[in-house]
Amino acid sequence: MRSSGGRSDAGGSVAAVDLGATSGRVIVGHVDTDGVRMEHVSRFPNGPVALHEHDREALHWDVVELYRNVTDGLRDAFGRHPDLASIGIDSWAVDYGLLRDGRLLGLPSHYRDDRHEHGVAQVHARLDAAELYSRNGLQHLPFNTLFQWAADPTLHLADRALLVPDLLGYWLTGVEAAERTNASTTGALNGTTRGWDPALRAAAGLPSGLLPTLRDPGDRLGPLLPAVADLVGGSAPVTLVGSHDTASAVVAVPATTGDFAYISSGTWSLVGVELEAPVLSDAARDANCTNEGGVDGRVRFLKNVSGLWLLSESVRTWERGGDRIDLEALLASAAAVTAPVPLFDVADESFTPPGDMPARIASWCAEHGRSAPATRAEFVRSILESLAAAYAATLATIATITGKDIRQVHIVGGGSQNRLLCQLTADRTGLPVLAGPVEATALGNILVQARAAGLAGLDGASLEALRTVVARTVEPVRYTPTTERTTTPSTPRRRMSV
Repeated sequence: MRSSGGRSDAGGSVAAVDLGATSGRVIVGHVDTDGVRMEHVSRFPNGPVALHEHDREALHWDVVELYRNVTDGLRDAFGRHPDLASIGIDSWAVDYGLLRDGRLLGLPSHYRDDRHEHGVAQVHARLDAAELYSRNGLQHLPFNTLFQWAADPTLHLADRALLVPDLLGYWLTGVEAAERTNASTTGALNGTTRGWDPALRAAAGLPSGLLPTLRDPGDRLGPLLPAVADLVGGSAPVTLVGSHDTASAVVAVPATTGDFAYISSGTWSLVGVELEAPVLSDAARDANCTNEGGVDGRVRFLKNVSGLWLLSESVRTWERGGDRIDLEALLASAAAVTAPVPLFDVADESFTPPGDMPARIASWCAEHGRSAPATRAEFVRSILESLAAAYAATLATIATITGKDIRQVHIVGGGSQNRLLCQLTADRTGLPVLAGPVEATALGNILVQARAAGLAGLDGASLEALRTVVARTVEPVRYTPTTERTTTPSTPRRRMSV
């Protein structure tokens, strides 16, 4: 634990609450000078809840059930390890809860709900796209929080807005704050100053005082409320981490040099590079790239590309038809496909809502004069080829805009386990791909907490030093392009039919 001098080589344990768009988990990280050992304590489902509202079905998050699962998981963690040094929370971005006098006004809307589309025109009527980008540097996505706020009919009733991890932190500690990496995804944060921007707040019609004080990863949010400590059977401070899950995942990229790009691959794919300062050029805006906050003031210059949502929704569709899908066998069949498969635009908005993904892919192909996949294996191969092509094109664009020399690609998160996707990414980029860690988000969460608590001599450690710990903890799987690289990153190869 932290010594009176603020530094100790002793190890210790922290609890990472890692919340994704389909599931959540509580993981205890045991940190010592050899690295990090992760112990999965609790896992629980998470997903949209459809509620009837007037003449439509609206998608929400059951954040109260999420909080119950989090406290249950923390109870299990304290039951096993009463001396936890800290708790940290990360989640997906953009979604929020509204409070008045400390009380939640309603279930948060889900980013896949179509309500927020009405907010885009409202914001752009006050700030055009060029001015908006020059201020916040964000990729245009219709579910960015700024647009959600503009379309929210209950906004005027609230006196506080908290993003999901900040809301859970408030319920645990009673302290209201906005962690800066996640706040950077809202569209209300100035891309240069990294403070709340008055013009951006006005564009969304945000009431005065709605947004809380900004805090940074590594800051101590506060101790558990006495009632919460009784509920979970223990007490530890809540430490702010990179509460946007990708910010934590990028901490855990086991890079040993600076010439890397990353793909945080899961439901979504976050494809980008790490920079010291934002890029707010017209070229960056035209390419729809984003500047999001990273740990230690770094900038995550990236593009939000669709991800394995396309595959998981396809599997759900087939299983709704009564079939049980063996994903490993299906991926093996997809790897064995030798005939050309169509590439489709994974960013097409028709693929955003839940539903029959194979039918939508077939429809897209028909509309664009391409033959749709004929078998399930071909659908899977088409999805993974299309994702890999999107990754390659995105990295080529980023290399051109930033001038960064990209020599290797790190894939972290759940997608790093998909061997076919990793190999296709290496083939299409012409670059070596290093896959892993799978639990990058939780690992980054743990390391930021460990540094803040002064565990294992990490007090004051740089991001590069934390990544050295990751490299000691996991050994990435290397994928080499199957043919000799003949192109630069700005001209990715395309091997399948387009």
